[in-house]
Amino acid sequence: MTASLQARTLRLVLGINAAMFVAEFGAGWFAESAGLIADSLDMLADAFVYGLSLVAVFSTVGGRVRTAALSGIFQLTLGTVALLEVTRRFLVGSTPQPTYMIVVAAVALVANAICLRAVARHRDEGVHMRASYIFSQNDVLANLAVIVSGVLVAVTSRPLWDLIAGAGIGMLVLSGGIRILRASAVARRTARSERHPDRS
Repeated sequence: MTASLQARTLRLVLGINAAMFVAEFGAGWFAESAGLIADSLDMLADAFVYGLSLVAVFSTVGGRVRTAALSGIFQLTLGTVALLEVTRRFLVGSTPQPTYMIVVAAVALVANAICLRAVARHRDEGVHMRASYIFSQNDVLANLAVIVSGVLVAVTSRPLWDLIAGAGIGMLVLSGGIRILRASAVARRTARSERHPDRS
């Protein structure tokens, strides 16, 4: 029963994040917003994580640990891509559109709040679900960062705030990846000690 409930939740949040990645990336490119693009990559990372977690629901403990580790690595990769995009826009310049930033990030915030509430119920049901919960938390924070940066861009007419938001989200994604890798390492050691108690 627990596995089927987890699977249903993960399908829901996977669909939401995949759809929001497409919408937010397109809006971010159109609005020349590093913050929206970084946030969309965070959505893509989460969609990947939820997909792996969905597979892990019916896997062994070892399979779940490996899935979590792979999720962390993917998160680190996309966090790096986001930071590179921020650097590129800093060098070549950009003119972010604050209205698009605020509206799109607000829609994403609602979507991620739904995801966070759904995943929170299962956050203590394995490292794979813990990974999903951490990434959902990061999404909400990232959306808030884009909204705030959009307001600041509108008030000051300075694109620097958008770049700061993009860099912050990139760092947040990297931090989430590191947290998951650490959690998977702990889970791996725990599983090993349970299999071989004489070696612990």
